[in-house]
Order: sequence, then C-alpha cells, then structure tokens
Amino acid sequence: MTFHQFRHSSGWKFNRRLLRFLLWRRRHVSDTAFLFIVATVTGLLAGAGAFVLKRLVAGVSGLLVAGLHSMSANWVLLIIPLAGILLTGVFCRYVIRMKLAHGVRQLMKNLSEKIYRLRAALTVTPILASTITLGFGGSAGSEGPIAYAGAAIGSNLGRVMRFSPRMMMVIVGCGAGAGIAGIFKSPLGGVLFTLEVLRLPLSTVSVLVLLVSCITAGMTAYMLSGCTLDIPFAQGAGFDSSLLPYVLCLGLFCGAYSLYYSHVMKSVGTILYRISSPWVRNLAGGAILALLVFLFPVLYGEGYGTVGKVINGDFSTLLNDSLFAGCGGQWSLVLFTGGALLVKCFATSATNNGGGVSGDFAPTLFAGCMGGFFFASLLNGLFVLHLPEASFAYFAMAGVMAGAIRAPLMAIFLTCEMGAAYSYFLPLMITATVSFGVVRLFTADSFFSRHSDRNNGLVARLRDLRKG
Repeated sequence: MTFHQFRHSSGWKFNRRLLRFLLWRRRHVSDTAFLFIVATVTGLLAGAGAFVLKRLVAGVSGLLVAGLHSMSANWVLLIIPLAGILLTGVFCRYVIRMKLAHGVRQLMKNLSEKIYRLRAALTVTPILASTITLGFGGSAGSEGPIAYAGAAIGSNLGRVMRFSPRMMMVIVGCGAGAGIAGIFKSPLGGVLFTLEVLRLPLSTVSVLVLLVSCITAGMTAYMLSGCTLDIPFAQGAGFDSSLLPYVLCLGLFCGAYSLYYSHVMKSVGTILYRISSPWVRNLAGGAILALLVFLFPVLYGEGYGTVGKVINGDFSTLLNDSLFAGCGGQWSLVLFTGGALLVKCFATSATNNGGGVSGDFAPTLFAGCMGGFFFASLLNGLFVLHLPEASFAYFAMAGVMAGAIRAPLMAIFLTCEMGAAYSYFLPLMITATVSFGVVRLFTADSFFSRHSDRNNGLVARLRDLRKG
C-alpha cells in the first residue's frame, strides 16, 4: 500500500480522528478528570468480562456434570478434569501461543519491571483458557485470569489514549482491581487487592480513581447477574460475643492450616515444574486433579455452590456424587470434610502448575469454609459443644485467605462483601488477623525476622564506623 492509499484508508481516518480528539482533550479536560473517565470505562468492561467468565464456566460445567449420579461414585470424574488440563495446554501452546498460567504473579512481575503495555489479546484469551480449565473441573478460581484480562483492558485503553507511564501504571492497577471486584462482586476487595497484593505506590487521587473503577466493575457484575450474590450468608441477626474464645482458637487453626496449605502448594508446584515436557506435566497435573476430584467431588471447579450451602447450614449434600454417598452421621461428614481439607491444596496446585489457567484466591475461600466446618464439628463432637458450624465456616474463609495469600485486609473486606454479612465484621477481623499473625510468626519473612535483620544491619554499620 502506498502512502497516498494509506491516507485514504479507514486506519488513517481513525488515527486522524483520534489525534484530533486527543488534542481537544488536552485543551479542555485535565489529566486527572480524564483518568477518572477511562477508569470508569475500564470498570464497566472488566465487570462485564467477569460476568461473561462466570457464565461461560457455569455453562460448560453444567453440560459436563448434568448426568452425574448424586448417590454413587461417578467414574467419569476421572476423565473430565484430566481432559480439561490437556485441552487448556493445547489451547495455550498451539492456538493462542501464549503463556497464561499464574496471571497475578505474571502481572506483579510486569508491574515490578514497569511493563505497562500488555498485548490486546490478553483482554480475551485468559477468559477463554480459564473457561476450559474451570468448566472441566479445575479446582481453583477465576480471579487470576480476570485480573490479568482487566489489567490488559486498562493497559490498551491507556495506550490508545497516549497515557504517560505514571497514568499507565494507575490504569493497569485499576483494571486488575476491577477484575477482582467484578468476579467477587466486592469493590473494596478489588481496591485492597491492588494496594495489598500488587502493592502499587498510588497517591490519594489514584486511590480514588481505583475506587471508582472497582465500584463500577462490582456494580456492573452485580446488575448483570440479576442483583444476586454468589454466596449470601444469612445466619442469625448478629455475632454472639460469648464465642470470642472459640473464634480466637479458630484463627490459630486457620493460621496453622495456612502454613500447611502454602507449603504443599509450593512443593507440588516445584515438583511439576521439574518436568520438562509440557505434555507430561499436563498429564501429571491432570491425573492428580482427576483422582482427587473423583474421591472428593466437592473439589470440582471453584466450589461456590458448596460454600454457599455450608455457610447457610445445608451440610446434607457434601457427600453427594462420591464413594461415600449415603454414609450418614456427623462423624462421616467430619472425616470427609477433613480429607477434602487436606487434599484441596494438592488439587489446586495440580491445576495451576499442571497447565491450567486459573487463580489462587477462590481455593483459599473454599478451604476456609471446609476448615471452619471441620473445626466446629470436631469440637462439638469431642466436647459436646454447640458451636454454630455454618458461622465458623464463614469466619474461616477470611482466616485461610488472610494466612495463605497474606493479605488480611483484602480477606476481611472481600469475605464480608461476598456474603453481605456486615454484622459479622468483628469475628471475620479477629480470625483473619490471628491467622495472618501466626503465618508471619512462623515464616522467614515475618515481621520479627525482618526487624531483627534490620537491627543487625544497623549494629554492623555502627561497628564499621567506630573502626573507621
């Protein structure tokens, strides 16, 4: 195409109109005001993307598990999750030819290296790949892919609008937070994800821009889904303060389990990544996932359906679709829940590190739900107590997320907003804070170890000065 032909093409006309618009914007609209406008558009698109992802996953999953028998084992579960990991690997390697695993970690790496320009294809491909992984039973979450897609939406809007590097950083953070806000329907959860997990250095105005984007995304997803919550919590009128000692113990339990959860996630991931062949890695991760889903069908997918039933007191369906279906009694539920709790981290790591495209946050919510139910049921059975098992399952969701993800503020507000249970903010806060404290106390990067290292460094420097 010659230069004369290009001048008369649609691309040239679009660029010329865009240039005129940008010149007009610079004369009449300030950078701050325009950033608010673009952040709002980013929130709308990210919220719609979150809604579409949830609908796609639910549709695929519904088709695959429609014929399962609730009162017996389903051998097809040994095939479906394995097929999902293999199909995801094929899709990523040969169709889109992109590496999409660990979207949040990759996004954090990009931001730390000040890479704010993300490929346009990333606005769609994580959603499609995650649909395959989770729809076929991947035992993980959809927040990683949608956060990556949301960041890509913000990045490409900022690139088109010729944003400065500082504004690009803000709009990428807005997109990522909006994705989290939309997928969990939790605006404050999205804001705290950007601030606490991505750790972006944002000014006061930038935080307000982020808040606008996350509120827009959360409300968009909420309205598109018919103004419904994913896991509404409706247990009583408020928190009984006499349960405070047991809530403290629950926080300790969640902290101990979070240490186990993180260790298993890291160990299984290390083993799988030592496998050089991607096909063999997919087969190994898919086989582990399929075996665990067959033994514990509650591990299939994100698990929001199971979580919603447990925190509202419906424990009767926990054993459905499994080898243990029909086994009655409280102790059967306790043992089954304890087993699911122990292997959940194996299933999640096999999904994320075996070739699946998914996230790490939703699994901690599911594990917390199972852990809280297990904790309360065990104490009730051993000591003839009357702890509210459903409430403790809800409290522990924040506890395990705070400990495993190491983001206590995000865990508290996200769990509170997901269940719309604001009267239970105190036990959520206590459980999350105690769990996070236990994890930081017993890990190498705890506050005490960093504080000790800092003091040792100061002492060494003082000694050097005296010698000099």
